[in-house]
Amino acid sequence: MKPPALVAIDLGAESCRVSLLRWTRGGSRASDVPSIAIVHRFPNGPWDQGSSGLRWNLSFICAELETGLRHCAEQAPEGIASIGVTGWGVDYVRLGADARPLDSPFCYRDPRNVAALEAVHSIIPAALLFAKSGVQIQPINTVYQLYADKLAGLPAAPWVMLPEYILHWLGAPRIAEYTNATHTALIDPDTRSWSVDLFSELGLDLDSAPQLVPTGSALGPLRSDLRSLPPFSGTQLIAPACHDTASAIAGIPCPAGNWAYISSGTWSLVGTVLPMSHRTPEVLASAFTNLGAAPGGVLFHRGLAGMWLLKQCLNCWDDDRKWPLPDLISAAQALPAPDAVLDLDDPAFLPPGDMPSRINAQRLQRGLPPLADGWSAAPHYANLIFHSLASSYGTTIAKIRELTGLKPESIYVVGGGSRNEYLNALTRSNTGLPVERGSVESSTLGNLAVQWARLNQETGFVSAADIADRARDLARAELIGDKERSN
Repeated sequence: MKPPALVAIDLGAESCRVSLLRWTRGGSRASDVPSIAIVHRFPNGPWDQGSSGLRWNLSFICAELETGLRHCAEQAPEGIASIGVTGWGVDYVRLGADARPLDSPFCYRDPRNVAALEAVHSIIPAALLFAKSGVQIQPINTVYQLYADKLAGLPAAPWVMLPEYILHWLGAPRIAEYTNATHTALIDPDTRSWSVDLFSELGLDLDSAPQLVPTGSALGPLRSDLRSLPPFSGTQLIAPACHDTASAIAGIPCPAGNWAYISSGTWSLVGTVLPMSHRTPEVLASAFTNLGAAPGGVLFHRGLAGMWLLKQCLNCWDDDRKWPLPDLISAAQALPAPDAVLDLDDPAFLPPGDMPSRINAQRLQRGLPPLADGWSAAPHYANLIFHSLASSYGTTIAKIRELTGLKPESIYVVGGGSRNEYLNALTRSNTGLPVERGSVESSTLGNLAVQWARLNQETGFVSAADIADRARDLARAELIGDKERSN
């Protein structure tokens, strides 16, 4: 008999997907070949509710996920062993006494967080908050969002992070998986538990926080209406690394030793896995963060603007001509190196909008001539952005060596940017390290690797070695394109 399938739900701020892992040959799992297909993908984005703020359309997300799960049941008559959920961090759902959402959850981009950040820092200065949590100071962090609720006069209510809410909606208890919980900036990294001091000092209700669980925790069966479908009759809910970055790094089929990672997509996260957090003033000043890794250790990285810059440029020129990305990369590669690279930490690059004008404004401030505008100049912008990214990667890797003493021997690139061989070559040149390509869908692989490791273990929780073994097995999986159906 064919082994049962696995389902990975990946929530994204721009699109969400439901993926199905099946085994393409019968026999023991050791000899089966895994095949992963995206069976349902749908767009997502912040929902502007005017005076009610910027929110997520949770009802729409759940309805589309249920559609995807039912497609999985249709395609996997052999049965589905488990479901895991990953997604972006920091946002959460407030629940009523009936365990239903009190309202649509706020989006991390809502401007209410700015005032909340100032209010929190009037009680706990930024440097002290970083020393306690190790999490980079950003207004999107959950701690500021919870304090914004308090400033708005909202009563304390049970809450749950968004990926774990989906697990709760599917039948799991209200929990917080550790890697995702670290993004709240309310975890004590020494005790790996909620920081009683931070909750107390800020007057936040600790009883409203969900129960912390380790990566790979089994959370019980699927809810009864879905369980009535035969493929879901024995399905378990499992908490993978619920934060998508932690899942993406868990999906790297890497050997033991010192290595760095670049999660390359809209944003680039450049870092390494450490045994413990680094919370010095130098780390804070260098804009690094310490977040939970699966199933232990710390993701020590900093974020860069990434392919966001190029995407925003292309959005400005779409009315003239669409550049297929492979063609644009080839055209950029044919150009000489730019006269200077960009400062990617420029806050002007963070909001959406007219990115070519912002790039040229920075060049003019530095006494450099502006680039031409329009689709015909797109290769020049792409070339400048790729060189700037690679230069920043080199600087960041050097900073990791300085701050931690760790000397990475290679770099694994995951996410959409892993396909950009020109950028990979520039990265090799700027870092002096070999660059290995991971999967474009590394967060899905990490989600599935944790589930698979947990299913193979009768008691206890999964180890880093278990996950790495499964990630290596999944690295050979056939990745099938979207099998979504029109609604």
